[in-house]
Amino acid sequence: MTMTNDHSHVDTNTASDSDADSDADSARGRGLGPGPGPGPGPGPGVGVGFGAEPPAGPVRRVVRALALNEDLNFLLTNRIPRIAATRFFGWFSRIEQPLVRDVSIAVWKLFTDLDLSDARDTRFRSLHDCFTRALVDGARPFDPDPEVLASPCDAIVGACGRVRDGEVLQAKGFPYTLTELFGGDASLAATYRDACYVTLRLTSAMYHRFHAPHDLTVEHVTYVSGDTWNVNPIALARVERLFCRNERALIRTRLRTTGHPVLLVPVAAILVASLRLRFVDVRLHLRYRGPNQIPCDAALTKGEEMGGFEHGSTIIVFAPPGFTLCPLVAPGERIRAGAPLMRLPAAASTP
Repeated sequence: MTMTNDHSHVDTNTASDSDADSDADSARGRGLGPGPGPGPGPGPGVGVGFGAEPPAGPVRRVVRALALNEDLNFLLTNRIPRIAATRFFGWFSRIEQPLVRDVSIAVWKLFTDLDLSDARDTRFRSLHDCFTRALVDGARPFDPDPEVLASPCDAIVGACGRVRDGEVLQAKGFPYTLTELFGGDASLAATYRDACYVTLRLTSAMYHRFHAPHDLTVEHVTYVSGDTWNVNPIALARVERLFCRNERALIRTRLRTTGHPVLLVPVAAILVASLRLRFVDVRLHLRYRGPNQIPCDAALTKGEEMGGFEHGSTIIVFAPPGFTLCPLVAPGERIRAGAPLMRLPAAASTP
């Protein structure tokens, strides 16, 4: 018997973090059935190799305790020149100098449980190489059930459930409208007015690439410029309409077997205003000056790589009425790319 969840604006009030999450848990997340592994990534680099994380020492515990202080976290990650800091980090992370790389990764490990045990390469040219790492083949098998829409990425589940009359929650007491999120596109908002949605938050130590949740065709990409607020729970509970303020992309897709539209909305964050989409061979970032509307006709199979963030951030998945959340998809739960996210409508098996 198949169980489904129909959360009415389930909100996330999970423990605050600064991406100082226990991401080792994500390496034990859920993923079912055989399927394609992650796509190609950066080639091998030079320098020190990094593997699984040793137990936290006293310095690490102190650093994390400071990072988890909500007021300090919010001040350090939001009350700074966010766009300037993001541009600087984009440049700095690409420096291919062994000392810079090694110190940067060591500092990163102070704040997170960085686990590279399933990385295809464990030797990196730069911090950026580590952020955008590929995984070994088969590390993220995708559920083969055609009635399952899989998670496109590793993540912590945030607010999820039903869109109510065109309104969605980012956190308790903090709603936003689809029209705002979609950059004023009222027609697109009407398509998902009463949709099923899931907010997927990628922390900085997680695998940063995302994949096709089903056999689908990418039909259109809309780029919406914006700010780079942090998207962790601390900021979501303090900054109204945060997802509508940040830089984002609207990736419109259609399932090939049933014709259902499915929308993926990757949202940028501080230090993370760069998104590479493989199917259009374009990198969207703060200095992007290309067209905001990008027509597409890219057929992807379930599990095929779609693109990736250059740090961690958020993807919001919208599916039309009739889709339901899979069991265990709830705020605060960790999920892996390929694990069941939603179930298609019962009649979906007949095109």
